[in-house]
Amino acid sequence: MARKPADDTPQTADTKAGTRLANARQDRLKAALKANMARRKAQARAKAQVGSGDAGHETPDNEK
Repeated sequence: MARKPADDTPQTADTKAGTRLANARQDRLKAALKANMARRKAQARAKAQVGSGDAGHETPDNEK
């Protein structure tokens, strides 16, 4: 008997469940990445704001 290639097999409940799990994982990763990027942007904005606010202040190293 000739075997069918793996591509021709119909989807079973296991492969559908695997696809759902893979999609759920991708959705979780996408949400985590989005949250991480938002947090990094907020940190960068805060750092830039603090950096620009300190420009006019003298530090002990600059005093003579």
